[in-house]
Amino acid sequence: MPNGSRSRGPRRKRPRQKEEAEPLLMSWNPKTKLGSRVKTGDLSTISEVLSSGLPLREPEIVDILVPDIEDEVIDVNMVQRMTDSGRRIKFVITVAVGNKNGYIGLGQAKGKEVGSSIKKAIDNAKLNLIEIRRGCGSWECGCKKPHTIPFAVTGKSGSVQVTFKPAPHGIGLATGDVAKKILALAGVNDCWAFTRGKTKTIVNYAKAVFNALEQNAEARITTSETNKLGIISGDIAVPPEQRTPTKTDELKPETKTTETKKDTKTEPPTEKSTPKEKPEETKTKSTDEKPTKPEEKVEPKKEEVSPEKPEKQEDEKK
Repeated sequence: MPNGSRSRGPRRKRPRQKEEAEPLLMSWNPKTKLGSRVKTGDLSTISEVLSSGLPLREPEIVDILVPDIEDEVIDVNMVQRMTDSGRRIKFVITVAVGNKNGYIGLGQAKGKEVGSSIKKAIDNAKLNLIEIRRGCGSWECGCKKPHTIPFAVTGKSGSVQVTFKPAPHGIGLATGDVAKKILALAGVNDCWAFTRGKTKTIVNYAKAVFNALEQNAEARITTSETNKLGIISGDIAVPPEQRTPTKTDELKPETKTTETKKDTKTEPPTEKSTPKEKPEETKTKSTDEKPTKPEEKVEPKKEEVSPEKPEKQEDEKK
């Protein structure tokens, strides 16, 4: 294979099929301590999982706690190895995952087939998930909304060096195509980018961007700076109407049912008041029935009929 020649497949966005993932989650048996704590409900958010200190080794945890996660293929590279039996061809896949709301991950996988390699890369990217900080660090803006990064960060991989700086609202992502895809999945809307080195190597460029976001997540910030720049770590609070339900949210309706049961227990006093009204109805019925009885016993009318007979007899005599 000549130097410089690389075969890249189509860079496409693979939407997650929730219908196929749900039955797998129902039959999921956790193999780690972190997975068992997530399934029992001790850890209900992805931020609690990342701050627990336990290693994340099961991608099902991310599927449960971040149901709206998206993945995008960054690079598909074909590599060859010469052996005695001939050439062995494999594919190296680079994938980025994120929910566009403060969480991003990057992963790689190698395999003989493209489809299976992409699935492995997605799982590896979910295991490398990180939580980034967003805010308004640009001196030109000052809106204190989490639309950009709060401070400048630098990442490096190979010969590629990337520096991200906060930008005012409305600038957009003034970066390359690879960095634009990763920052969009992370939830950053405005950013300046400065690069050095050979950015045509897509894999090193993507790793440098991810390294810069890792420094953003690991930096130490004082409370005064967080209040000044409006820094938010992780996802922004979403109203419950627009929030997508997670696997752990299925436990909440059970508490609601218990509350309704309690309400039904409090309702019987009102039901006791209603039976008191029923006897009144029966009393009215009994009072109504009493006048009907004398009407049935009205026999004086029959006695009135008897005097009519003599009148008829007098008429016949005449």
